[in-house]
Amino acid sequence: MTPRPAWLALSLTLALLAPGFSQAADAVRGGKLAYTCHGCHGIPGYRNSYPIYNVPKLGGQHTAYMIAALKEYKSGDRAHPTMYAQATTLADADLADIAAYLSGTELKPTGRAVGTAPKASQTCVACHGNDGVGILPEYPNLAGQHKDYLEYSLRSYKSGVRKNAIMAGMAAALTEKDIQELAKFYSSQRPGLCATDEIRELGKCEGR
Repeated sequence: MTPRPAWLALSLTLALLAPGFSQAADAVRGGKLAYTCHGCHGIPGYRNSYPIYNVPKLGGQHTAYMIAALKEYKSGDRAHPTMYAQATTLADADLADIAAYLSGTELKPTGRAVGTAPKASQTCVACHGNDGVGILPEYPNLAGQHKDYLEYSLRSYKSGVRKNAIMAGMAAALTEKDIQELAKFYSSQRPGLCATDEIRELGKCEGR
């Protein structure tokens, strides 16, 4: 596995000290707060209107990462009108509870990848693992995520629509071919993320 550079080690320390990662979350309370989330994330194949892409799967995602993502929507570092409107009405404790509920049982690394990893993934494995499962809970699980959503995310980091210093640096050197190959590879990993925890319990989660 590719060793983590010094800047990445520093980012890990800062992430672990960030508010929201150490607080205990109440998934039961989160289920009550997350009723509006199911209108998009609870429907397999549901697509964002513009730009058009499948809304991300959340079941099995790292809770700590989801908290960080919600805070980025809340601050505007991730630009999305609907998510901004949702996140700005919620306190940090609310975000943590909702994330705990929607993530359900988090994915665990398998230690083996499905298929051959593209060359561009050599810099991805330090955070996202060989099989698309984030090595630390602050890093997102990519395994089984929608291909078009992964493409959209990488393009957003590359263009600066999403403001994240680490991912901006990683995405800057990617070509469009790299983006498509990475998205195809990580979306094919199994077991993978699900639409929501309820969908998984109903046995409708592909690859589980």
